[in-house]
Amino acid sequence: MELEIKEYVRILIKRSWIIICIMLLITSITAVYSFKYIQPVYEASVKMIVTKSPDLQGIQIIDNGSIDANIKLINTYKEIIKTSAIMDKVVSNYPDIGLDAIQLIEMVNVNSANESQLMTISVEDESYPRAVQIVNATAEVFRNQISLLMKIDNVTVLNEANPAIKPAPVNQNPMMNIVISLIVSFMLAMGIVIILEYLDDTIKTEDDIKKYFGLSTLGMISKVKGKELESAALVKAQRQAGDPLHVSPNI
Repeated sequence: MELEIKEYVRILIKRSWIIICIMLLITSITAVYSFKYIQPVYEASVKMIVTKSPDLQGIQIIDNGSIDANIKLINTYKEIIKTSAIMDKVVSNYPDIGLDAIQLIEMVNVNSANESQLMTISVEDESYPRAVQIVNATAEVFRNQISLLMKIDNVTVLNEANPAIKPAPVNQNPMMNIVISLIVSFMLAMGIVIILEYLDDTIKTEDDIKKYFGLSTLGMISKVKGKELESAALVKAQRQAGDPLHVSPNI
């Protein structure tokens, strides 16, 4: 196992330039795309609470049974909101939104916390002001229409979306994208390097000869650099010219 790890480390060091090039290429593309080409998307939300309707004297009676009933009723409300009965009314009351009922149904999301009477309506859009307008309009229409549909008035808007704030985009996190890109590109580069090494069946060292053929080498020709060749050629020319004073002592 130790030898295998050393072999992998040797391969990675040997082809480290490939790994670095792949990581730089993929990470650079990710950074450019994240900062320049991802269209920002903003989210606006409205919180509502489902409570028991007041009795004839206007006093709110709260017990565990009514709370459980309201929690179960939220699931029904979540389905009602995303129907044409509500969205057609939103379209007719707010024509400046410029969307039809089907588009609104796809954009609107409704969530509720477990064992809670709170319900959240949220909308994501490339324009934050339009997201605010859609979610506030949907909440208002739903609150008005639910009393007609269910014959009960037990929905209260706790807070509307505020058009004055400047929220951060929910889909933009360039640094996270870059970190993920670094990790993924490193793993990809390692895979490519290992495959290249596996496909490379050339003999390069004495160890390769012993490993694959079980033979010992009688001699070895070293790799000569270009400067050494130029120096040797210069010395040879000087010798031929009969100039022993300029002969290098290393030759």
